[in-house]
Amino acid sequence: MTDATSASDAVTTTATTMTATMAEGADSALWNEDLAPTAARDRTWDWRSFAALWVAMVVCVPTYLLAGGLVSEGMNWWQAVMTVFLGNVIVLVPMLLVGHAGAKHGVPFPVLLRSAFGTTGAKIPALARGLVACGWFGINTWVGGSAIYVILNALTDNLFAGSPLPVLGIDPAQTVCFFAFWGLHIYFIRQGTESIRWLEMLAAPFLILMGLALLAWAYVTAGGFGEMLSAPSAFAPGGAKQGQFWPTFFVSLTGMVGFWATMALNIPDFTRFARSQRDQIIGQAVGLPVPMALFTFIGVAVTSATVVIYGEAIWDPVQLAGRMGGLGVIVALAALVIATLTTNMAANVVAPAYGFSNLAPGAISFRMGGYITAGIGVAMFPWRLMETAGDYIVTWLVGYSALLGPIAGILIADYYLIRRTRLTVEELFREDGRYSGNGGWNRAGIVALILGILPSLPGFLANVRLVDDVPGVLAVLYGYAWFVGFGVAALAYLLLARRG
Repeated sequence: MTDATSASDAVTTTATTMTATMAEGADSALWNEDLAPTAARDRTWDWRSFAALWVAMVVCVPTYLLAGGLVSEGMNWWQAVMTVFLGNVIVLVPMLLVGHAGAKHGVPFPVLLRSAFGTTGAKIPALARGLVACGWFGINTWVGGSAIYVILNALTDNLFAGSPLPVLGIDPAQTVCFFAFWGLHIYFIRQGTESIRWLEMLAAPFLILMGLALLAWAYVTAGGFGEMLSAPSAFAPGGAKQGQFWPTFFVSLTGMVGFWATMALNIPDFTRFARSQRDQIIGQAVGLPVPMALFTFIGVAVTSATVVIYGEAIWDPVQLAGRMGGLGVIVALAALVIATLTTNMAANVVAPAYGFSNLAPGAISFRMGGYITAGIGVAMFPWRLMETAGDYIVTWLVGYSALLGPIAGILIADYYLIRRTRLTVEELFREDGRYSGNGGWNRAGIVALILGILPSLPGFLANVRLVDDVPGVLAVLYGYAWFVGFGVAALAYLLLARRG
């Protein structure tokens, strides 16, 4: 990976050229102002911006719950935290590799995809990434709405608690709180990407302080963190799952990689605003693995303390805040609302907004793409995805990693081994250009994507109970879904692209 010594100068030339080529052959079906290469004046993100982006995204309820899911599967606290840390070190590598393209060429993820999949074929992986983000958008919106709901009931002695509505399965007040939080997202979508950077920069230090304050509260109130941190692993000799650690570990590790496999793909949506390669590399390396492990530790340590304080393990921070009572519940839940908003806007709005815009650039702007994301996020009934830890990690995280791993493998193989990091950016916006493939389809990319998904498909179908059973080797492959998909798709693409 080489540093762009003058990324701003390169993008200035590219942006100027793109403006001129619109009249010379750039296709309106592939171009709008949101998808165009970043202008030099918009190259405002330094390494602190990227670090703040990641801290603000990492501090969220799904991260807090990760250790809970792993402990419930039998790990002790340090095994859970190390699994999370290792997964994030692994996913940081493709994050930096794919991010290089955004910083060097100033194009967002859906436009970068055109190099490997063709100008039309690129819409398939862009849409796949967007739909996963819609699911995450819904999950986080549900979490934030739940925090508002708990605040209301804490202040009114459960006045707003009610019976579940038909079909939805949540009560009227929960529904109103969900849509109130959803409306807050609509405001920031309307303001655009710069408002997201502003939000992340302000929120990051506040969220770090709130996380540490929660840890301190748990330690002081419980007189230590309690028995959970000293509890042995269920996989230890004599434990309930003796000898089963490694199968559980690898499935969990794949889930941890899958947690940010989404951002590993669309990170060019952010690095296109980087001042230099150095800024995006340092910022992401500082902002992702260690804060992720730290916040996961806070989750398991605080939950351990709740066993002493309340007589039971409370993994859900929304429920925990509701048990605190007094001013503490308002402060804690307000922090949760901010944490959820910052994560959702950066991780789950930007990618699908660009992806949907890429489907019809002339009709769908970034803003309209964000509105579409918000609508689909509601329609996915996100509270259903969070019902059990097993569904959350094995079905949701591992399941979509089987789809996103192959896309990452193809992108990296194309950009580094086929293109050698060189792209003619103007050609990415031409239907008859060098990246158009065969009628807009790069067959090597499409076939490699299918081949990368196939090994994990039987295991996924078994996990969602669409088939009763699959051969043992296919069930094992599903536990390595991201890694298998990445490797198979990258190799297939290299063979097909070079042969073509």
